[in-house]
Parts: sequence; C-alpha cells; structure tokens
Amino acid sequence: MYGYKCEYCDGTVREKLVKREAFKYKSGFVILENVPVGVCDNCGARYYHASLLHRVAQVASGKATAKRSERVPVAQYA
Repeated sequence: MYGYKCEYCDGTVREKLVKREAFKYKSGFVILENVPVGVCDNCGARYYHASLLHRVAQVASGKATAKRSERVPVAQYA
C-alpha cells in the first residue's frame, strides 16, 4: 500500500502503526486508534489510504459505532 516517494521531499513513504490519530471531519473530529498510516521517513509527512478515510466518514456519520467518546476542551486564542 505504501513504499512510494514522498511528494514533499526525496523520502519514502512507509507504513507505520500509530496509537491514535485525529481526523477533522466537517464540524467535528474523529479519533481512530491503532491506525496504519503512511509516514515519510525523511520529512514525516502523513499519507492516508482511502479505506482509512472511509472509516472516518462512517464513524463521523454514525454509520459505524464508536467505541467511546471523549471530551475535548475548547478555548479562544485571545
């Protein structure tokens, strides 16, 4: 699935299992755990397979059940 050249540098995108990854989806966020993502071995750019993004959409839209929900603090910058 990975192993191709990074679009930002001369590095190679390799699969890495990430403990937690947050995704912005419309007006909210979805956090997936134990996610295989593509990470450039040189600059660290992240790449996501289409099947992973479909899973994010399923969870965000309620078509797939989330394991749990977590509260996220929100504050203004100034």
